[in-house]
Amino acid sequence: MSDAQRSARRRTRTQPSTNGHGTPRQRQDLASRITAAVSEQVQRRIPQADLDERDPDYIRETLPGLWMLVSFYFRGEVRGLHNVPSTGPVLLVGNHSGGNLTPDTLLFTLAFATYFGVERRFFQLAHNLVLSFPGLSMLRKHGTVAASPENAERALDTGAALLVYPGGDHEVHRPSWESARVDFAGRKGFIRLALRKDVPIVPVVSIGGQETALFLSRGAWLSRLLGLDRSLRLKVLPISIAPPWGLVIGDVAGRIPLPAKLTTQVLAPIDLREEFGDDPDLEEVYGEVVTRMQDALDALAAERRLPIVG
Repeated sequence: MSDAQRSARRRTRTQPSTNGHGTPRQRQDLASRITAAVSEQVQRRIPQADLDERDPDYIRETLPGLWMLVSFYFRGEVRGLHNVPSTGPVLLVGNHSGGNLTPDTLLFTLAFATYFGVERRFFQLAHNLVLSFPGLSMLRKHGTVAASPENAERALDTGAALLVYPGGDHEVHRPSWESARVDFAGRKGFIRLALRKDVPIVPVVSIGGQETALFLSRGAWLSRLLGLDRSLRLKVLPISIAPPWGLVIGDVAGRIPLPAKLTTQVLAPIDLREEFGDDPDLEEVYGEVVTRMQDALDALAAERRLPIVG
């Protein structure tokens, strides 16, 4: 056998067999291209944030029907709205539940408009991906805008009440057995925002949303595997069980939420500089806010006798 033949045989032995499926590097490149293409299509669907999209007339027309739906289906109850200052900008800070459907947000939005009137400016921050879903343009008419520091500051600059969820997708997709846990993952941006704009923080705690499906895992490992943490800013790819699909991965295909009883409690406002001094320590403020919210959430959990039933 010649030297050329022996060299060719060695190359043949060292090349991995693809069995028609490509090398691992080729499969990885293909997955990256598919993810990038999906990301591009989703980004195109994301609407530009516009605070003027909030439509008081639309809210006034849809409020009775939506309130009736939430009242009957989720037996929604909101307590303590008198704790929200009646005028001026205010930062409402909530724990987040219920996956991408977030029924607690719907409940509180309707209750706020009912209590203060549709003319009072009220905005809620949401992940860009939620705003890109077909059929959810009504959210923008109710005041939902893409979550970003710029939008948060703009909303407060208009004198509006602003609802934020520091826990974001990390908290909203926590397992159902952590329903009664406040989990902001150490995020303190809401404190910096309140200090920059010199507005009070009003904690809002809710329970029941994590019982509208059986949430099994955040799926952070799956998001990293598929590169969604980089391409779509999705740190999680949740895994849950919910009708009508059964096993649900991603929570983007739509589902029927279980009729869990929702209860929301608004706590007393916190003036950061009045309580913590002119230059508050972020760690101290974070710990105190989360502790107050967790105590209130524990009290709500203690009222519940059975999951879903309440």
